[in-house]
Amino acid sequence: MTSAACAVLGDRLRRGVVTASRPEAWRGDGLEWIAASHPLPDAGSERAGRRALELAATPEGRAGLLVLLSGGASSMLAVPASGVTLADKIDTAGRLLAAGAPIHALNAVRKHLSGIKAGRLAAAAGPLQAYAVSDVVAPVENDPSVIGSGPTVADPTTFADALQVLDRYEVRGRLPPTVIDVLEAGVRGERPETPKPGDPRLAQARLAIVGTRHQATDGAALAAAARGYLVVTRQEPVVGEARQAGRALVERLQRLAAQVDRPLCLLSSGETTVRVTGDGRGGRNQELVLAQVRPLASFEIEAAVASVGTDGIDGPTTAAGACADTTTLVRATAAGLAEPDAFLARNDSYAYFAALGDLIVTGATSTNVGDLQVALVRPRPND
Repeated sequence: MTSAACAVLGDRLRRGVVTASRPEAWRGDGLEWIAASHPLPDAGSERAGRRALELAATPEGRAGLLVLLSGGASSMLAVPASGVTLADKIDTAGRLLAAGAPIHALNAVRKHLSGIKAGRLAAAAGPLQAYAVSDVVAPVENDPSVIGSGPTVADPTTFADALQVLDRYEVRGRLPPTVIDVLEAGVRGERPETPKPGDPRLAQARLAIVGTRHQATDGAALAAAARGYLVVTRQEPVVGEARQAGRALVERLQRLAAQVDRPLCLLSSGETTVRVTGDGRGGRNQELVLAQVRPLASFEIEAAVASVGTDGIDGPTTAAGACADTTTLVRATAAGLAEPDAFLARNDSYAYFAALGDLIVTGATSTNVGDLQVALVRPRPND
């Protein structure tokens, strides 16, 4: 997005701050690049957030601010609210992620511990145009208040909502006391709420969504059709627990395969969650595929599946995702690996697929529209 903006705007682009996990990937003249972390923030995230607020308040920023957002911005723009520290925010986000909190719930908390999210960046600026690439699928698909925790749009959630999230995922008692103090003070009305719909400070802020998961599935569908596959695209997003979603996709694939007599490609996309109870390594895409290994072994036709993060990053690993087929379980047994369920119990999908050479490693793609699942079958022709 930054590259495109520089190409289009040229010397009309006066100043800028860009934060990315790999700022060395592309640099534009006159822009300040700051390396930051995802899915948990770091010192670079805080520096980038504070610089963005400073830029918004400059004469140039007040004259007109361009904001380019993608999934991950919640972590890469982090300005702790007064009363909490960056360490407090890291601890809170980390515990909610490990508990399997979906993005809308996680961001409801993040927004109420922040000085830049939930419309606060727009409130500091004048006229503002934002363009967003969305990885948000639920409960409201492409909800602008959830993308990057909505730094340029009004926030419908409240301090009370944030506390309810902590209770729902049973993390309140394990968080720093300062976090609870801030949220409870907000509930009592002792701290200002986030900007709400109709707030005059946001009257000059505009946002357009320019990229979604549907473009990823459309591109995959064109590629599959060109290779002779009959393509079926699941329109509803894949959400919920990764392992449950993986098994449901395999069941659907088996039902569809029984109805056709030509190569079939089933495509889906979305964003699942993982409840971390073990000490292994992995990500939601790898876990989704690991849950499909045993069901695939029972197929009487050739089949293969894959799930990848479109940003090329799946959890705290070097992989974008993983693939499996109807031979995976046999190959794993021959390699001396334990049952897939044993690896699932440890949340250790990375180790399982690394041992088989079935990780998908793309490197960072610089675009995040959620996760893409591809399933292929070659049915037996009808007699």
